Amino acid sequence: MSRPVPICLAVLLSCALAPALAQEKQEPLVSDRPDLVESSEVVGKGRVQFETGVLVERERSADERGRTYSTPTLLRVGLSDTVELRLESEGRTVEHSRDRASGERSTVAGYADTSIGFSWHVQDGQGMRPSVAVLASADLPTGSKRVRGEGVRPSLRVVGEWDLPGELQLGVMPGLAVENKDDSGRYTYGIFGAVVEKAFSERLLGFTGLALPQIARSRHGGTQASLDVGAAYFLSNDVQVDTMFSRGLNHRTPYASFTVGLSIRL
Repeated sequence: MSRPVPICLAVLLSCALAPALAQEKQEPLVSDRPDLVESSEVVGKGRVQFETGVLVERERSADERGRTYSTPTLLRVGLSDTVELRLESEGRTVEHSRDRASGERSTVAGYADTSIGFSWHVQDGQGMRPSVAVLASADLPTGSKRVRGEGVRPSLRVVGEWDLPGELQLGVMPGLAVENKDDSGRYTYGIFGAVVEKAFSERLLGFTGLALPQIARSRHGGTQASLDVGAAYFLSNDVQVDTMFSRGLNHRTPYASFTVGLSIRL
Protein backbone atom coordinates (compact mmCIF):
# COMPACT_ATOMS: atom_id res chain seq x y z
CA MET A 1 0.00 0.00 0.00
CA SER A 2 1.40 3.40 -1.00
CA ARG A 3 1.95 5.96 1.72
CA PRO A 4 2.55 9.74 1.60
CA VAL A 5 6.33 9.32 1.81
CA PRO A 6 7.28 12.91 0.82
CA ILE A 7 5.37 14.45 3.73
CA CYS A 8 6.67 11.88 6.23
CA LEU A 9 10.28 12.51 5.23
CA ALA A 10 9.79 16.27 5.24
CA VAL A 11 8.30 16.20 8.75
CA LEU A 12 11.24 14.17 10.08
CA LEU A 13 13.75 16.46 8.37
CA SER A 14 12.05 19.59 9.66
CA CYS A 15 11.98 18.29 13.22
CA ALA A 16 15.68 17.48 12.99
CA LEU A 17 16.54 20.95 11.68
CA ALA A 18 14.20 22.91 13.92
CA PRO A 19 16.75 23.73 16.67
CA ALA A 20 19.19 25.13 14.09
CA LEU A 21 16.46 27.12 12.34
CA ALA A 22 14.73 28.46 15.43
CA GLN A 23 14.31 32.21 15.70
CA GLU A 24 12.71 34.50 18.24
CA LYS A 25 8.95 34.17 17.83
CA GLN A 26 7.06 37.04 19.46
CA GLU A 27 3.82 37.03 17.47
CA PRO A 28 1.30 34.13 17.62
CA LEU A 29 1.49 31.72 14.71
CA VAL A 30 -0.89 32.17 11.76
CA SER A 31 -2.44 28.86 10.71
CA ASP A 32 -4.19 27.85 7.49
CA ARG A 33 -6.49 25.60 9.53
CA PRO A 34 -9.31 24.83 9.59
CA ASP A 35 -11.33 26.79 6.96
CA LEU A 36 -10.87 26.78 3.16
CA VAL A 37 -9.36 30.28 2.95
CA GLU A 38 -5.58 30.14 3.35
CA SER A 39 -3.55 32.76 5.18
CA SER A 40 -1.88 35.60 3.29
CA GLU A 41 1.06 35.36 5.72
CA VAL A 42 4.02 32.99 5.43
CA VAL A 43 5.87 31.40 8.33
CA GLY A 44 9.08 33.39 7.82
CA LYS A 45 12.64 32.50 6.91
CA GLY A 46 14.00 29.50 8.79
CA ARG A 47 10.69 28.66 10.47
CA VAL A 48 8.76 25.42 10.24
CA GLN A 49 5.05 24.97 10.96
CA PHE A 50 3.11 21.70 11.18
CA GLU A 51 -0.71 21.69 10.89
CA THR A 52 -2.84 18.56 11.19
CA GLY A 53 -6.26 17.36 12.28
CA VAL A 54 -9.06 14.84 11.97
CA LEU A 55 -11.96 15.47 9.56
CA VAL A 56 -15.28 13.60 9.52
CA GLU A 57 -17.68 14.10 6.58
CA ARG A 58 -21.21 12.73 6.33
CA GLU A 59 -22.88 12.11 2.97
CA ARG A 60 -26.64 11.81 2.63
CA SER A 61 -28.54 11.12 -0.62
CA ALA A 62 -31.70 9.35 -1.75
CA ASP A 63 -29.76 6.19 -2.56
CA GLU A 64 -26.82 6.11 -0.20
CA ARG A 65 -25.45 7.07 3.18
CA GLY A 66 -21.73 7.60 3.73
CA ARG A 67 -19.10 8.74 6.19
CA THR A 68 -15.48 9.63 5.42
CA TYR A 69 -12.64 10.03 7.90
CA SER A 70 -9.37 11.76 6.93
CA THR A 71 -6.33 13.36 8.54
CA PRO A 72 -5.52 16.56 6.58
CA THR A 73 -1.90 17.58 7.18
CA LEU A 74 0.15 20.55 6.03
CA LEU A 75 3.86 21.23 6.48
CA ARG A 76 5.08 24.80 5.89
CA VAL A 77 8.79 25.64 5.63
CA GLY A 78 9.98 29.24 5.38
CA LEU A 79 12.46 29.70 2.53
CA SER A 80 12.59 33.47 2.94
CA ASP A 81 10.62 36.21 4.67
CA THR A 82 8.12 36.21 1.78
CA VAL A 83 8.18 32.63 0.36
CA GLU A 84 7.36 29.28 1.95
CA LEU A 85 7.42 25.68 0.74
CA ARG A 86 4.19 23.73 1.35
CA LEU A 87 3.69 19.95 1.50
CA GLU A 88 0.11 18.83 2.02
CA SER A 89 -2.01 15.67 2.07
CA GLU A 90 -5.42 14.49 3.23
CA GLY A 91 -3.47 11.71 4.93
CA ARG A 92 -5.15 8.46 5.88
CA THR A 93 -8.70 8.32 4.48
CA VAL A 94 -11.42 5.78 5.24
CA GLU A 95 -14.77 5.95 3.44
CA HIS A 96 -17.77 3.92 4.65
CA SER A 97 -20.93 3.77 2.54
CA ARG A 98 -24.30 1.98 2.78
CA ASP A 99 -26.87 1.45 0.05
CA ARG A 100 -30.26 2.46 1.46
CA ALA A 101 -32.26 -0.01 -0.64
CA SER A 102 -30.20 -3.16 -0.19
CA GLY A 103 -28.42 -2.33 3.04
CA GLU A 104 -25.12 -3.38 1.45
CA ARG A 105 -22.06 -1.78 3.06
CA SER A 106 -18.64 -1.05 1.57
CA THR A 107 -15.37 0.51 2.75
CA VAL A 108 -12.55 2.17 0.80
CA ALA A 109 -9.37 3.03 2.68
CA GLY A 110 -5.91 4.30 1.79
CA TYR A 111 -3.46 7.17 1.88
CA ALA A 112 -4.28 10.31 -0.09
CA ASP A 113 -2.08 12.03 -2.66
CA THR A 114 0.57 14.58 -1.71
CA SER A 115 0.53 18.19 -2.89
CA ILE A 116 3.67 20.30 -3.22
CA GLY A 117 3.55 24.06 -3.62
CA PHE A 118 4.73 27.53 -2.70
CA SER A 119 3.15 30.57 -1.10
CA TRP A 120 4.44 34.06 -1.94
CA HIS A 121 3.50 36.94 0.35
CA VAL A 122 3.15 39.76 -2.17
CA GLN A 123 2.33 42.72 0.08
CA ASP A 124 1.49 43.70 3.64
CA GLY A 125 -1.85 45.18 4.51
CA GLN A 126 -2.15 48.86 5.36
CA GLY A 127 -5.38 50.78 5.78
CA MET A 128 -7.78 49.59 3.09
CA ARG A 129 -4.97 47.87 1.20
CA PRO A 130 -5.19 44.12 1.81
CA SER A 131 -2.43 41.72 2.76
CA VAL A 132 -1.99 39.55 -0.36
CA ALA A 133 -0.44 36.17 -1.14
CA VAL A 134 -0.28 33.95 -4.22
CA LEU A 135 -0.31 30.17 -3.74
CA ALA A 136 0.69 27.74 -6.50
CA SER A 137 0.65 23.97 -5.98
CA ALA A 138 0.26 20.63 -7.72
CA ASP A 139 -1.35 17.41 -6.48
CA LEU A 140 0.83 14.40 -7.31
CA PRO A 141 -0.46 10.82 -7.78
CA THR A 142 1.44 9.42 -4.79
CA GLY A 143 -1.43 7.93 -2.80
CA SER A 144 -2.81 4.44 -2.39
CA LYS A 145 -4.23 2.87 -5.54
CA ARG A 146 -7.89 3.02 -4.46
CA VAL A 147 -7.83 6.73 -3.58
CA ARG A 148 -5.11 8.02 -5.92
CA GLY A 149 -5.91 10.82 -8.36
CA GLU A 150 -5.12 10.86 -12.08
CA GLY A 151 -1.86 12.55 -13.08
CA VAL A 152 -0.58 15.93 -11.89
CA ARG A 153 -3.31 18.47 -10.98
CA PRO A 154 -2.06 22.06 -10.64
CA SER A 155 -3.87 24.88 -8.84
CA LEU A 156 -3.43 28.63 -8.36
CA ARG A 157 -5.06 30.72 -5.62
CA VAL A 158 -4.87 34.36 -4.56
CA VAL A 159 -5.61 35.41 -0.97
CA GLY A 160 -6.55 38.89 0.20
CA GLU A 161 -7.06 39.81 3.86
CA TRP A 162 -8.45 43.10 5.25
CA ASP A 163 -8.32 44.27 8.86
CA LEU A 164 -11.72 45.70 9.83
CA PRO A 165 -12.95 47.69 12.84
CA GLY A 166 -14.03 45.78 15.94
CA GLU A 167 -11.20 43.21 15.87
CA LEU A 168 -12.60 41.75 12.65
CA GLN A 169 -10.71 40.43 9.64
CA LEU A 170 -12.08 39.56 6.19
CA GLY A 171 -10.36 36.97 4.01
CA VAL A 172 -11.21 36.22 0.37
CA MET A 173 -9.65 33.52 -1.81
CA PRO A 174 -10.48 32.99 -5.51
CA GLY A 175 -8.62 30.36 -7.50
CA LEU A 176 -8.45 27.87 -10.36
CA ALA A 177 -7.49 24.20 -10.39
CA VAL A 178 -7.21 21.34 -12.88
CA GLU A 179 -8.66 17.87 -12.37
CA ASN A 180 -8.40 14.60 -14.31
CA LYS A 181 -11.25 12.09 -14.32
CA ASP A 182 -11.61 8.85 -16.27
CA ASP A 183 -15.26 9.59 -17.13
CA SER A 184 -15.02 13.33 -17.93
CA GLY A 185 -11.39 13.87 -18.92
CA ARG A 186 -9.26 16.86 -17.94
CA TYR A 187 -11.07 20.03 -16.92
CA THR A 188 -10.57 23.31 -15.06
CA TYR A 189 -12.77 24.39 -12.16
CA GLY A 190 -13.03 27.42 -9.94
CA ILE A 191 -12.38 27.83 -6.23
CA PHE A 192 -13.77 30.50 -3.94
CA GLY A 193 -13.78 31.07 -0.21
CA ALA A 194 -14.63 33.95 2.09
CA VAL A 195 -14.25 34.10 5.87
CA VAL A 196 -14.81 36.67 8.60
CA GLU A 197 -12.75 36.26 11.79
CA LYS A 198 -13.41 37.89 15.16
CA ALA A 199 -10.77 38.12 17.89
CA PHE A 200 -12.55 37.75 21.24
CA SER A 201 -9.30 37.91 23.21
CA GLU A 202 -5.57 37.52 22.68
CA ARG A 203 -6.02 33.73 22.73
CA LEU A 204 -9.49 33.08 21.29
CA LEU A 205 -10.88 33.83 17.84
CA GLY A 206 -14.04 32.71 16.08
CA PHE A 207 -14.97 32.69 12.43
CA THR A 208 -17.70 32.01 9.92
CA GLY A 209 -17.24 31.50 6.21
CA LEU A 210 -18.52 30.38 2.85
CA ALA A 211 -16.55 27.64 1.09
CA LEU A 212 -16.84 26.67 -2.58
CA PRO A 213 -13.98 24.19 -3.11
CA GLN A 214 -15.29 23.35 -6.59
CA ILE A 215 -17.17 25.55 -9.06
CA ALA A 216 -17.77 23.41 -12.13
CA ARG A 217 -20.31 22.34 -14.72
CA SER A 218 -22.66 19.51 -13.84
CA ARG A 219 -20.86 17.04 -16.12
CA HIS A 220 -17.74 17.65 -14.06
CA GLY A 221 -19.43 17.13 -10.71
CA GLY A 222 -21.10 20.52 -10.34
CA THR A 223 -20.51 23.16 -7.68
CA GLN A 224 -19.86 22.26 -4.06
CA ALA A 225 -20.69 24.78 -1.33
CA SER A 226 -20.83 24.85 2.47
CA LEU A 227 -21.31 27.27 5.33
CA ASP A 228 -18.60 27.00 8.01
CA VAL A 229 -18.39 28.11 11.62
CA GLY A 230 -15.54 27.49 14.03
CA ALA A 231 -13.01 28.73 16.54
CA ALA A 232 -9.28 28.63 17.32
CA TYR A 233 -7.53 28.90 20.67
CA PHE A 234 -3.85 29.64 21.29
CA LEU A 235 -2.29 27.48 23.99
CA SER A 236 0.86 29.55 23.40
CA ASN A 237 2.28 31.72 20.63
CA ASP A 238 3.52 28.52 18.95
CA VAL A 239 0.56 26.15 19.51
CA GLN A 240 -3.02 26.50 18.29
CA VAL A 241 -5.99 24.14 18.64
CA ASP A 242 -9.08 24.56 16.47
CA THR A 243 -12.45 23.16 15.55
CA MET A 244 -14.99 23.74 12.77
CA PHE A 245 -18.46 22.56 11.76
CA SER A 246 -19.63 22.74 8.14
CA ARG A 247 -23.13 22.37 6.67
CA GLY A 248 -23.45 21.50 2.99
CA LEU A 249 -25.59 23.88 0.94
CA ASN A 250 -26.44 21.47 -1.88
CA HIS A 251 -26.62 17.74 -2.64
CA ARG A 252 -23.13 17.70 -4.22
CA THR A 253 -21.52 18.68 -0.92
CA PRO A 254 -21.16 16.51 2.19
CA TYR A 255 -24.32 16.99 4.30
CA ALA A 256 -22.23 17.87 7.35
CA SER A 257 -18.59 17.77 8.41
CA PHE A 258 -16.64 18.31 11.60
CA THR A 259 -12.95 18.77 12.27
CA VAL A 260 -10.57 19.29 15.18
CA GLY A 261 -6.93 20.12 14.71
CA LEU A 262 -3.57 21.27 15.98
CA SER A 263 -0.97 23.70 14.60
CA ILE A 264 2.58 23.84 15.96
CA ARG A 265 5.38 26.23 15.05
CA LEU A 266 8.77 24.63 15.61
